Amino acid sequence: MDFNLFMNDVVDAARKDIKEAGYEELTTPDEVDQALSREGTTLVMVNSVCGCAGGVARPAAANAVHYDKRPDHLVTVFAGQDREATEKARGYFEGYAPSSPSFAFLKDGKIVTMVERSDIEGFGAVDVIGKLQQVFDQNCKEI
Repeated sequence: MDFNLFMNDVVDAARKDIKEAGYEELTTPDEVDQALSREGTTLVMVNSVCGCAGGVARPAAANAVHYDKRPDHLVTVFAGQDREATEKARGYFEGYAPSSPSFAFLKDGKIVTMVERSDIEGFGAVDVIGKLQQVFDQNCKEI
């Protein structure tokens, strides 16, 4: 088996999962600036190909937003794949070290909080959904 073909399949599946969950994929620094400077609340899912991304973070991203409060905007960058876009997004996450997978919550383009890899790895999807929905409760309007 060709490892590169295998990895392309893994990456394609990871991209598809998060886009089908309703997240706008940001692949360039310009797209990141446009998306993260919007007014309102934005959840950024920093995607990756690691096991905790596929087993915990992406399922949490997909299910946490089915809630009575949710961010105005859902976006994603892909660490290790769209490097320039991911680096640009991380520039908005002031005070937080780079980690993936992770979730950044912004309001009017400013970081409010993050659910970092340490809050994901070793936990179940339901735990992470709870962490995200707690952020939504504190910062989002009812829909």
